[in-house]
Amino acid sequence: MKTSCVFVLAALCGGVATSCLAQTGPFDPDQWPATVDSSKVVHYVVTDGGLEPPDVYWVENLNILTGGDQVTEDFSIGGHTGKKVTGSFLNVADADYWQWADEEFIDILVQVYGDAALFNAQGQPRDFNFLIGTLPPTYLSAPVGGQIPIDAKNKRWNWVLFRIPNGIRPDGERFCGSLSAAAQGNTGAGGVNGGTIRMESVPGLIVRVIAFGQEGAFGPPEDINKFLPAETCDPEPETNLAGIDVAAATSNHMQVLNDGDQTVTYAEDVGPAGDKRRAVVPDGLYLNFGITDNYLGLPCNDPRTVKVCVDFYDDPAFAGLGVVFGPEAYATDAAGGIGFVAAANRHTMEGSGVWIRRSWTVPAVNLKGVNAGALTAGPRFISENGQVAVSRFELAILRVGDHPLAGQDPLETCYEDPNICTDKYGSFVELDLAQGIKNGLDVGNSGGDQEMIVAEAGPAGDIRMAVRPAREDGSPGFTHQYLNFAILDQALGPNSQPPARLAICVTYYDDPALVGANFKPDVYQTVRNGVLTLAFPDNSYLVTLEGTDTWRTAYWEIPDMKFNGVNQGPQAAARFTVSDKVFFTSVKYAVIRPCGPNAGVNLLESCKPVLEVPLAIERVGTNVTLSWPAAATGFAVQGTSSLAAPDWAVVNATVEVSGDRNVVTLPTSGATMFLRLVK
Repeated sequence: MKTSCVFVLAALCGGVATSCLAQTGPFDPDQWPATVDSSKVVHYVVTDGGLEPPDVYWVENLNILTGGDQVTEDFSIGGHTGKKVTGSFLNVADADYWQWADEEFIDILVQVYGDAALFNAQGQPRDFNFLIGTLPPTYLSAPVGGQIPIDAKNKRWNWVLFRIPNGIRPDGERFCGSLSAAAQGNTGAGGVNGGTIRMESVPGLIVRVIAFGQEGAFGPPEDINKFLPAETCDPEPETNLAGIDVAAATSNHMQVLNDGDQTVTYAEDVGPAGDKRRAVVPDGLYLNFGITDNYLGLPCNDPRTVKVCVDFYDDPAFAGLGVVFGPEAYATDAAGGIGFVAAANRHTMEGSGVWIRRSWTVPAVNLKGVNAGALTAGPRFISENGQVAVSRFELAILRVGDHPLAGQDPLETCYEDPNICTDKYGSFVELDLAQGIKNGLDVGNSGGDQEMIVAEAGPAGDIRMAVRPAREDGSPGFTHQYLNFAILDQALGPNSQPPARLAICVTYYDDPALVGANFKPDVYQTVRNGVLTLAFPDNSYLVTLEGTDTWRTAYWEIPDMKFNGVNQGPQAAARFTVSDKVFFTSVKYAVIRPCGPNAGVNLLESCKPVLEVPLAIERVGTNVTLSWPAAATGFAVQGTSSLAAPDWAVVNATVEVSGDRNVVTLPTSGATMFLRLVK
């Protein structure tokens, strides 16, 4: 194996000494690892400059992309400004991607920040997959580059080395480095979506350096992947909520900060007639709240997603002034790193003259705060073009892992968009190709791996217009078939609203020629811990064709749907995966709102499948017992004295659980009674 010679500046008679001793990490993040071989080809990018190349074979020509489902943004932490993945993927474009065409392996050196984003949801090491090649899918490969040891969760910048095989495509060429004649999509850099090599499913990952190199260009992975220990810190406390109610003069371990550029004035009788409150008003731009007694944790604890809920007054005087209000800056680490919340997330005042209660969710917040002094804090707020009065402020830490409060949201009923509790947004869209109905919904863009054909289908006597995947009628090489539908004109509300509970109903042809074929709603966008990411319903959502030669309906509910769409914009719900040429003639979506006048209303209730629950009846002594499976919940026993003119009413009896059965016991009588079980 070739050993590189490491040059070390030394005070030896004012000269330069050299050493060829073997070296291993951990290595200084402000220098290339000492194990690099400068004679090998390397392409790289450093997000905040520095790290001069050791040789002419090293070229700074990589570009970290952003947009779509591969959004990145500048992020300051640990003394450097890196790129944070705020989408799902990290896609890197190589201007000279053709140089990898003959490489059996590609080494990928990454400088990453050591936080929870490196690991799976349970905090354990995970495989890192790197997508290479282009569409169609048979010309794609997603090899595993390795795992990152748990030692890397040290809140430091770390060097990590991955190694991926550059396999052979069906046409005999390697996946990375050349384009096939069948290549589709944005292949300008030799890969998918404008890139060359894409890291798969890495939301929240923070990188500063990415380098592609020939095998061995950076040394062996086992020498690079070593890490300094993390600082010790007290565990996170068993708390998750702090707040202050200025109007009620009460506080739960929180106070208003009043110093520097964040001084405030307290005002009485703020608000409309009938709802006057005491409130705090910023004198300038900033309004900040400090957490006392380290009640929610320490700056040395891991950054967490926080949710803030604020009651603020939309003063009529704000009308037309462009007054905006919302979180502005937050700490990213205990060393003074600062992150910023996008200005687009702030609330624009309309001058409605009412108190507004809404929330914001901000990921990866460190409790050091911004200008919080000796206290801890969450995001600092900004009030631009006018001073917004606040009567109540609450902050929740969304705990994860094995914390006793993991998964709880103590501000669950404080919504990011209060309009979802009104009738401002629509709750129903429908596409019916047979009847020519396009009510807020239409067939989406056809191409790539979701080519679609609209044609006639159905049994004799009930032929309808419908849509199906193209399969062999479309582009070759696609093993997965998809249907995608576009939501028109924001018919279900804007993308800025929080994830919605969405009911889906489709009418499909149960073709006798396709027995065993299946379909389901597949990939969709959602928000997890404040980060927009992809989600995938499991196979319990699959519907399998039985070949009845009829049009049938299928129904699902997805609890956390964002309408950003996947491969379909500007809005869509879930993309459907279909195993064969299954026809859909109609598709309907209904949003089940969590609050307001339409709370719990499901406009697709009639599409739900009718459950067949067996009801057992037997006589026990002087009583009659009725029983049904305990797993069938939400049922009641009804009775009527006549079937000629039935007057069904719920029977006054207690439902008890005995083993795996729900049991109702009724006394016998001389009268005739007909009984039934209803949902």
